[in-house]
Amino acid sequence: MKHFLLLALLFAATVPTRAETHEPPEQVPLRLELPRPLFVGTPVPVQLPHLEPPRTGPRPPFFVTAGVTNLALHRPVTSSDDWPLLGELEQITDGEKDGEEGFYVELGPGKQWVQIDLGASHPLYAVVVWHFHSQARVYRNVVVKLSDDPEFQEDVSIIFNNDLHNELGFGAGKDPAYVETSEGRIMDARGIKARYVRLYSSGNTTSAMNHYIEVEVYGLP
Repeated sequence: MKHFLLLALLFAATVPTRAETHEPPEQVPLRLELPRPLFVGTPVPVQLPHLEPPRTGPRPPFFVTAGVTNLALHRPVTSSDDWPLLGELEQITDGEKDGEEGFYVELGPGKQWVQIDLGASHPLYAVVVWHFHSQARVYRNVVVKLSDDPEFQEDVSIIFNNDLHNELGFGAGKDPAYVETSEGRIMDARGIKARYVRLYSSGNTTSAMNHYIEVEVYGLP
């Protein structure tokens, strides 16, 4: 019996791990807790030149590396607008995604950004944003950046950009404009390592204001 246990332990010690065999990390569907929908369907509010067509059926699964977690939860938020017209900046990472009044932050008109400090640099795989979902609308010039530099002057990666006409000055974006829904929008962070996440917009198809309900950032702790 002792001889059998010794052989079993020796065998286990010689079995290569996933890292030792250079296998890619396990990929799993990203699981999101979604708020209740506040309107039915996804009607197109305006005709935009690069508007994503309405989708039929459920959203296809988005795969991430196993073990990711929402690193943005309860992390500090700063903004280009220090005094939101409605709400408080900490609501953007408080885990509450309801679309009713009182659950969203309203920033002033024109180009505005919010920035989340994750506390340390992590490999990131998805950024999910809910701007506003009690009404079908499109937010203009949505750009999402990642960096280890809090000033976003060095080593900046852009993971989403639908600023078609380069109005924000970061280059013309190729990502589509999209109608806001309770599903939120998933942006692929591609495993980029970063501590700070900065999200831009410049008004929407209903008003000149900018809104955020929640931002989640999925990465490896």
